[in-house]
Amino acid sequence: MVCTVRHSRRRFVPDPSSATVAGPCFHLRFYDSPFTIQAMNSDPAIRIAMLPRDTNSQGTIFGGVILSYIDMAGAIEAHRHTEMDRFVTVAMREVIFHAPVFVGDLVSFYAETLKVGKTSIAVRVVVEAERYGEPDRKAQVTQAEVVYVAVDKNGTKMQITVK
Repeated sequence: MVCTVRHSRRRFVPDPSSATVAGPCFHLRFYDSPFTIQAMNSDPAIRIAMLPRDTNSQGTIFGGVILSYIDMAGAIEAHRHTEMDRFVTVAMREVIFHAPVFVGDLVSFYAETLKVGKTSIAVRVVVEAERYGEPDRKAQVTQAEVVYVAVDKNGTKMQITVK
């Protein structure tokens, strides 16, 4: 099942008309361009439980930890979509945190390739947290568009080969 997604600057809003067995699809709009992701029960690029070492003094997970996983999830998608060995991150566009992540939350990073250029690839990553002890309670945390450039072993840009 595929859900259309759009971003709202204030929050992620479930659309009851697109409810699935797994739950509602969340509609988002990002840079005024709709995109689709698999329903949230699909295979994420990364799924990880947040640990105490990742917390700040407020007891929530550092935003930088989430950003680092967004970068990794985007890179995984870039590698899955191409035959390239090396990518470098050149941009991470507008990341707005809509909900906190807590210790014990199971966080999923869903990735989708948006565009493949001659030397660059753009990937969208959507982050969802399943609340610890409440498997039916999920929070839409954030999303980002990440741009990577393919490089050779010397760090020189190279043309992308798509699978």
